[in-house]
Amino acid sequence: MDTLALEATQPKKAQNGAVAAAPGPPTPAKRKPAKKTKKAVVFFEVEILDAKTKDKLCFLDKVGKILPSFSLHGKSLKDEDVLQHLPVGTTATFYFRDLGAQISWVTVFLTEYAGPLLIYLMFYFRVPFIYAPKYDFTTSKHWVVHLACMCHSFHYVKRLLETLFVHRFSHGTMPLRNIFKNCTYYWGFAAWMAYYINHPLYTPPTYGEQQIRLALTVFLFCQIGNFSIHIALRNLRPPGSKTRKIPYPTKNPFTWIFLLVSCPNYTYELGSWLGFTLMTQCLPVAFFTLVGFIQMTVWAKGKHRSYLKEFRDYPTLRSPILPFIL
Repeated sequence: MDTLALEATQPKKAQNGAVAAAPGPPTPAKRKPAKKTKKAVVFFEVEILDAKTKDKLCFLDKVGKILPSFSLHGKSLKDEDVLQHLPVGTTATFYFRDLGAQISWVTVFLTEYAGPLLIYLMFYFRVPFIYAPKYDFTTSKHWVVHLACMCHSFHYVKRLLETLFVHRFSHGTMPLRNIFKNCTYYWGFAAWMAYYINHPLYTPPTYGEQQIRLALTVFLFCQIGNFSIHIALRNLRPPGSKTRKIPYPTKNPFTWIFLLVSCPNYTYELGSWLGFTLMTQCLPVAFFTLVGFIQMTVWAKGKHRSYLKEFRDYPTLRSPILPFIL
């Protein structure tokens, strides 16, 4: 009996003398890895026509991205546009428009702002061949002339630094001709203003020190406000993106003007030059302020219309540049 019990507990030997494995739970079959489904590739055939003459320039296939110099149905395309997201079929017709020679926005801004800074200082130090020889490298006896030089220099140094470290441009380039137009405007007005403010026969403002102090307060207040708006606009756009959002006031009190104005950076810019006009009581400065106000109004109205068109929930209380007026 003991022998039978012992044989029952031991595994049976196979015919070749090997021990047969005891039956265990069935091992699960290994699943074959699922094959990755390949995304369907859509190929496009694109016909390129000249935007002016409508002549056929070329025919392309397997196109995925279109450059911004192309347009569809009269509307210019953006850098990030791809054919898959455009309202076209597998065959599309695009129109090519030659943008001409281009130059970066940063280069234009640095050039047009550095010019007035250097030109004004040349008149301030009265370098030769500007005034009579006896006034070469002399200084004015009126302290408002020195204050005006500091304010003017501060303004353009601020603009240069903002161009380098604050502004984020939605477009990389502009037409090359703009640099000549912009430099003529800024450099010419800077020379005209500096000539009279630093002239040996210049007379200080009518109301003296009281008028100058008031003007300086307005100027500095608006300069800080302008910088605050630029920082707020910069924070709306992440680095490397072209995202557009509705600007709203922040904790900075200088940004609260966003409640009433779409482009408060222009509003503060106008206030700065009004303060500089009051400080110097100089006709060329007043004329420069007027021309600048007209140009900034055009820009502000265009940007205001763009906001209204792009954002349905855009605040209707806002005006382009002047609250409740313009």
